[in-house]
Amino acid sequence: MITTFRAAVAVVLLAGFYVLVTAIAAGTGVLDFYAIKYGHAGGFKVAAFATLGAFAMLRGVFVVGRRQDTDEQPGVAVTARDEPELWRTVTELAAQVRTRVPDEIRLVPEVNAAVSEDARLLGLIPGRRRMYVGVPLMLTLDAGELRAVLCHELGHYGGSHTRLGGITYRGRTTLIRTIERLHGHAIIRAVFLGYATLYLRVSQAFSRRQELEADASAVAVAGRRPMGDALRKVRASAAAWDFYLNTHCRMIGPAQARPADLFAGFYTLVHEPTMGGELAKVMNAPEERSPYDSHPSLAERLAAIGRLPEPSVRPDTRPALALLTDPRRAALATQASMLTPDAMRLPVLEWPQIVERGLWAASNAEALKDVFEAVGEMAGTPQPSVDTVLRVLAGGGAGDLGARLRRVNWRGDDTAELVARVVARAFEGLLIKAGRARYVFSWSDLAKLRDDTGAEIDLSSLVRSAVDDSRQVNALYEGLMRLGISPDGRP
Repeated sequence: MITTFRAAVAVVLLAGFYVLVTAIAAGTGVLDFYAIKYGHAGGFKVAAFATLGAFAMLRGVFVVGRRQDTDEQPGVAVTARDEPELWRTVTELAAQVRTRVPDEIRLVPEVNAAVSEDARLLGLIPGRRRMYVGVPLMLTLDAGELRAVLCHELGHYGGSHTRLGGITYRGRTTLIRTIERLHGHAIIRAVFLGYATLYLRVSQAFSRRQELEADASAVAVAGRRPMGDALRKVRASAAAWDFYLNTHCRMIGPAQARPADLFAGFYTLVHEPTMGGELAKVMNAPEERSPYDSHPSLAERLAAIGRLPEPSVRPDTRPALALLTDPRRAALATQASMLTPDAMRLPVLEWPQIVERGLWAASNAEALKDVFEAVGEMAGTPQPSVDTVLRVLAGGGAGDLGARLRRVNWRGDDTAELVARVVARAFEGLLIKAGRARYVFSWSDLAKLRDDTGAEIDLSSLVRSAVDDSRQVNALYEGLMRLGISPDGRP
């Protein structure tokens, strides 16, 4: 009964969107008719503006917002022959949750697990089921916690949540894309923004309720502690995964090298002793909540779990990877689905080398080249040196230097900040090339540029002072000399 009601609401909301589109299009047609019939100049202008808005709306609905069907799926599919223990576990849990086993299990490069279903006829006819299990998620959970996560996802099947997902998602995507097409048509856009607010509030409220229902299904089979611990770990591990992608993995391109096993690096990072405190901060940090959130807060989910009856469950403290026949083989196959073919052809290096090479390429090499080329042009010399850069700054040439850096694609709204940042990177590049500094790798933090004594080097504030006040160029000169950068130094 609940499922039928939700299906009805989802269909009504989606139908209401198309009724709104039809009403606006019809109203515009009526306006055009009367404008042509009575030939009033002001009426023509209003009708023309309304017609342009209607065309933009229809383009958003039927062209831009058209559903894109694709067979491409993330990750790599594993059969019962590939991973018998994982399939056996999912089959056993599906029987306990009283739902049909997924038709396909895919290992994906995410700290997440999810399910989907290709249902038809507004969710009334079930379709092909897929379960997605994240390899980095398995690196952080024990087997009992992973069972709880799998039960939660199977609970979405048992509650028929996945049958409605396509309807809700399609309506949300079409609404958002239609609104994006309506820039410059404030009145029509405001109408759709109002409807989008209603649609998202109602549909996301249903989503949050479904998450609590799936949690209850997981607790009934796997127990309160495994489910609660899994939720806490997922939140912290997701933050660690984002950090790993945005600091270490982003260096693969600039370094033109990749690690042999990307997930092994993540495993090392999350088990680094210094990461424990950082992950605890993430787990204990207050959550910002919105009526448009698709999931309840962690505190709300844990409180709901605590009110559920505790089943009799035997703890399983093995690593979650125990459910895989060959974890390394599975990880490498998933890695290949994550990286592009070009990235997979790159030479293999250790992470400290990748980060050091990547930071040099991303932070210093281009700065060194562009700064010295720019000041050479400004000073009219083919062989610019550090002294040339200092003379440009002393002569108040920071504005011209900033304009030249922007022409070679350096970005920054504040000219003084831009010049200081790029010039500092160029001077630091001279230190690296002279062997007086290097990037020191850290799993739990950004790699720092350090000298031979281990002291951190950051020339940004020193250069910024000289950019802001040309009288501070002498202080910059003395600072560079102390570091071993001579006035005649050049790339």
